[in-house]
Amino acid sequence: MLPTIDWEDGAVVMIDQRKLPGREVYVRCRTAKDVAKAIQTMVIRGAPAIGVAAAMGLTLEVRRSHATGTTQLATEFYRACELLAATRPTAVNLFWAIERMKRVFAAAMLAGQSTDELKATVGAESTLVHDEDVANCRALGAHGAEVVPADARVLTHCNAGALATGGYGTALGVIRGAVEAGKRVAVFADETRPFLQGARLTAWELVRDGIDTTVIADGMSGALMRAGRVDIVVVGADRIAANGDVANKIGTYTVAVLARAHGVPFYVAAPVSTIDLSLPDGSKIPIEERDGKELSHLGRAQLAPHGAHVWNPGFDVTPAEYVTGIITEHGICRAPFDKSLREACGVA
Repeated sequence: MLPTIDWEDGAVVMIDQRKLPGREVYVRCRTAKDVAKAIQTMVIRGAPAIGVAAAMGLTLEVRRSHATGTTQLATEFYRACELLAATRPTAVNLFWAIERMKRVFAAAMLAGQSTDELKATVGAESTLVHDEDVANCRALGAHGAEVVPADARVLTHCNAGALATGGYGTALGVIRGAVEAGKRVAVFADETRPFLQGARLTAWELVRDGIDTTVIADGMSGALMRAGRVDIVVVGADRIAANGDVANKIGTYTVAVLARAHGVPFYVAAPVSTIDLSLPDGSKIPIEERDGKELSHLGRAQLAPHGAHVWNPGFDVTPAEYVTGIITEHGICRAPFDKSLREACGVA
């Protein structure tokens, strides 16, 4: 399994996804501030992976604390929560993980745990967040494999693989699950401008696994579908609203519309931690706008002229009507999503 994020000698170690596929470099984080910087600068990315990183960052912060009492430790813990929550606004898994850690910390405080006991409790919970994410991805991969044809040509967008999770992946977890089930799978990976997660990361993962992979430019997916060369689309998600609207990497909406026009099933793969039942629809999902230089430049090379304006949203929202199904660890949710998503989340 790809080494997305793990512990090593008391530090959180994560692969620097900015350097792939050219170099396999690892970043060591020793404080919550280090983890926050890694999230902001895209050393680590992908909604589930960001959630895991936040939980582990909180563990780093309490472990390094020299607090002499639980009140002081609590102050430091909640300050770290605020720091991590301010990193990226769209991926709900970030906030889900922080709130989960807060609940555990508050319960441990209420139970009268000492500072050492609190540190152990926080550390154990972050390990659970990581391990459960991997298990959930494997489970949703098995469920998703059921809808993949026996001889499938799959189109995916961005990177929703092991690198975007604690391990195994969501959309790529479905692909891996299909391969493990004995199905023949070939993948078309959108390059995913402007950060090129598809070309750099998805292709790197799949080639590493020996899965047939072809990289295409974002603007080629429609022609590919029209030629009858796509059997199914599977993408990940950063936040799913209660009605089934899906926020994912910019360009996903375009792929969904094209899939509908060509009669290609469009599936979203995400753990239930990505579902945000507090938002009635996708219009309420906060969309991160990133530095314009990601679009106007390629590395140090300037692509756009000085004076040109740049609009660079990191995500778009695909309306639920374009979504064939949402694959979770508890099974595949289908329309009406307001009902099936609540059932997947265990909400009556």
